[in-house]
Amino acid sequence: MRVVILGTGALGCVFAARLAPCAEVVMLGTWAEGIAAVRRDGVCLHQQDGTRRCVHLQATTDPAEVSPADVALLLVKSYQTERAAAWASQVLKPDGLAITLQNGLDNGPKLMAAVGPRRSAVGVTYNGAILLGPGDARHTVRLPTHIGATPETAERVAAVASLFTGCGLETHVAAEIEPILWAKALANVAINPLTALWRIPNGGPLETTDRHALLAVLVEEAAAVARARGIALPFDDPVAYVEGVCRATAANRSSMLQDVERGRPTEIDSLNGVIVAEGKRLGVPTPVNEVVWQLVRGMATR
Repeated sequence: MRVVILGTGALGCVFAARLAPCAEVVMLGTWAEGIAAVRRDGVCLHQQDGTRRCVHLQATTDPAEVSPADVALLLVKSYQTERAAAWASQVLKPDGLAITLQNGLDNGPKLMAAVGPRRSAVGVTYNGAILLGPGDARHTVRLPTHIGATPETAERVAAVASLFTGCGLETHVAAEIEPILWAKALANVAINPLTALWRIPNGGPLETTDRHALLAVLVEEAAAVARARGIALPFDDPVAYVEGVCRATAANRSSMLQDVERGRPTEIDSLNGVIVAEGKRLGVPTPVNEVVWQLVRGMATR
């Protein structure tokens, strides 16, 4: 199976390094330094057992150099989705499948608009990673991935899930992906901005009463929006669920924190920004999400 990974960041390196021994993998991205490093040294992954391995594979900044692919895996930042989706459409076989495993709530529609519903799937990954340098990442959190399937995509999604699992990335097929997507979003709208604003790892929001109180309000507002949309969340207590994510990933540094530390744009618009917009559309108040959204957006002008 030929897999094109769109994205050269931390998770792009994780999936490339894990999949390359099992499939023909190509990395495609706009970060010239990252692509050059992969061409020169391969993708290097620091694993949780302390070992480091480097895998050589094709890498390019030009989609015209990519042979038709069975799978295009989107692992770029949410503000890069339109460009990556257009590239996915360019490199996919007619019966190929483009999959988004990105953070955020608005990537699926953008991908479907570019490649069509028959060639697209929305997924959620609970893997976490830290980018150490171009083409070099540490795999910090190794948890399951879920990919949504429709009757039209079920066979291809099952094949991808089997490939990922066989390569050490536990993956499940989901008949209903929206509840899983929103479950992760509830964690992201609290953990990501708070860790970025306070410069703390994922376990930090539970360390004081004041931090926890703000986390709880962010989650409760987002859960109210999800319920108003008719989403059946896969838990009874959203705050307890997010607390569990904080504990399970306590030492991880969120992708938004990494973005802020490197002076890069964040994915706040696709997280808290979507919660605010949907809240206004549905008549659900989200004042704390709106303030946090504006605070993180304001950091980009510093």
